[in-house]
Amino acid sequence: MKDEVVVHGVVLSEHSQREFDKRLHVLTMEEGKMTVWASGAKRPSSPLMAGSRSFVFGTFSLKKGKSGYNLQSVKVDAYFEEIALDLEKACYAAYFLELADFVSQENLPAEELVNLIYLSLKALLHKNLSNEMVRAIYELRLLKLEGEYTEKPPRSEKNSVLETWNYVLTSPLNKLYTFTLEEGTLLDFCGNVEWLLRESFPVQFHSLRILKSLKQ
Repeated sequence: MKDEVVVHGVVLSEHSQREFDKRLHVLTMEEGKMTVWASGAKRPSSPLMAGSRSFVFGTFSLKKGKSGYNLQSVKVDAYFEEIALDLEKACYAAYFLELADFVSQENLPAEELVNLIYLSLKALLHKNLSNEMVRAIYELRLLKLEGEYTEKPPRSEKNSVLETWNYVLTSPLNKLYTFTLEEGTLLDFCGNVEWLLRESFPVQFHSLRILKSLKQ
């Protein structure tokens, strides 16, 4: 990569470094996952403060340093502040980022995954879509991107579940969240996706543990 680059993507995670600095994981369309250092981003007066938070989508100007890339500036395109006002939705959103952080790699362009995250966060704000449905659609489409999917539901032969499965795998991203399901089909669909995800990624995600505690 060049010494100075401009990339487009989303901040997946932020970690405090020393008193005022941050280390970010940024998923970019052009270069995949990047570790970015945001010097002084925790200072209230820092121009980097707004753009160095999880869920920020934007254009990131970076300069290569000794231990990675340093954040020079951010043009914020979206942040999804509304999600932060709802604790349950915030947990789902955090899980989407955590899962993307887990599967994404450096030097592997991730335009479709960045767009999937964006559309899935928007879908969480849709009144006619349940959080669990949005989660299952996001997971299955992500599994397809990773090559970890099955052509048919692994544990169901219902036509309605098969049709939903095929639609999520094949539809354009901007059409993913344009339908609803009756309760029985939704439960069956979500159960099949959950089983496949566990088989593919047998990992305990921190966000899901918090979400589970909220629902108890």
